[in-house]
Amino acid sequence: MLFTSPLFLFTFLPLTLIAYYGLARRSRRLQNFLLLATSLVFYGYGEPEFIKILIISVFANWLAGWIVGNKTRFRKFALWGSIAANVGLLFYFKYLAFTVKQMNAFLGTSINVPSIVLPLGISFFTFQAMSYVLDVYQGKSQPQRNPLNVGLYIVLFPQLVAGPIVRYETVADEIMNRRETWSDFAGGMCRFALGFGKKVLLANPLAIIADTAFEGANWIPLNEINPGAPFSTGLAWAGIIAYTFQIFFDFSGYSDMAIGLGRMFGFHFLENFNYPYVSRSVSEFWRRWHISMSTWFRDYVYFPLGGSRSKTRSRNIFNLFAVWVLTGIWHGANWTFVVWGLMFFFLIAGEKLFLPKKSERTSILASMAGWVYTMFFVMVGWVFFRSESLTKGLHYLGVMFGHDAEHGIDSKTLLLLSENLAFFVFAILFSMPLHRWFGKLVSKIRYPQPLKTLGDILYAVWLVCIMVVSVSYLAKGAHDPFIYFNF
Repeated sequence: MLFTSPLFLFTFLPLTLIAYYGLARRSRRLQNFLLLATSLVFYGYGEPEFIKILIISVFANWLAGWIVGNKTRFRKFALWGSIAANVGLLFYFKYLAFTVKQMNAFLGTSINVPSIVLPLGISFFTFQAMSYVLDVYQGKSQPQRNPLNVGLYIVLFPQLVAGPIVRYETVADEIMNRRETWSDFAGGMCRFALGFGKKVLLANPLAIIADTAFEGANWIPLNEINPGAPFSTGLAWAGIIAYTFQIFFDFSGYSDMAIGLGRMFGFHFLENFNYPYVSRSVSEFWRRWHISMSTWFRDYVYFPLGGSRSKTRSRNIFNLFAVWVLTGIWHGANWTFVVWGLMFFFLIAGEKLFLPKKSERTSILASMAGWVYTMFFVMVGWVFFRSESLTKGLHYLGVMFGHDAEHGIDSKTLLLLSENLAFFVFAILFSMPLHRWFGKLVSKIRYPQPLKTLGDILYAVWLVCIMVVSVSYLAKGAHDPFIYFNF
């Protein structure tokens, strides 16, 4: 069930809110049970056959957490057993078929490749399950006596199928002791509306341009121009720029909606994006992009391996290598993701080894150069991330730089750009922290209370307009993909 579907907007969410604040308002346990039950319904609507796997995962990790948290002599066995079970579950559904294909290709075997359907959100809920056991083992949180509370943490519908990856220590206390306030509820509604608009009004239209470019590039075999399907360098660049904005507004919009929904029920999830496209280095980009994933790998993989405090530089580089290989593999069973992860490993390792430490003051020219360098490699990475194979990814890059392509901007590209210029303009504007810059400016001015009230009213009207236009856009049958459902 998508957050942007009419079923969710006009049936599931209203009924859940009514039941939560109406029928179950006097009992926290009843509210938690209600959220758990509705979350299972939310997941089961699209994946009914996988509910039992979700329930088994919840119970197994609750049991491991209980053994680990009570410091029995089996705590290390329970810890490693839970990690092995979670990784094994992820491997079976996500990587087994790919592994068999590679064995057949490299070893010449003829093992039957299994046909396995990937459960929605398995990468997210397995990482959250591991977070529970690891946080309890490290003493950051106490084990839950009630398995239903562990189930609520793992299965809670706002972040169940596409994140952000919520760390257990972040919400451990709020499972039983959260406080719902009107301020949080209103703020959550506003955040949901903003995320909804980013997804529907920016990511979806830009997806059409990106799909046109990438599907068009696939018509021409590598090193062979097909006269019947010309493809221009201009369209290749328009496509990757569109995809660069699409994936940001798609995923950050969904994260906004998830954070907003969590606040509506009293949960406070950490931010997942911090304007990554203003970064002036690749390292900074990854401190701003998909923060929940980056910090998960940092705290549960990089630091345990020794982090940057390893005794030797070679060990430090190896720690980075392990993190970025795993990061690439986490995103999907394809060599494109491995190459994508390795590319960022080399870039970040190079920055750590050769770039000077960040100074407090940087020249405008150096900042611009850093931004251009960062965005260039981010877009190169997105080419592999979007491509179906390494061959197609390399071909697309070749087209971007004039190989096997028509040079310049053709009429098809000009038409696409002219029809969608407004989407690119708004994408550029909303990918920058304009409200922060504007907020600093207006904070120095003292406004009378009536003007502040008018500003709040106009802001609320603006959000209502965003929702109305977005819903109208979807009602017309507009294109509505979601990238991270694949992970």
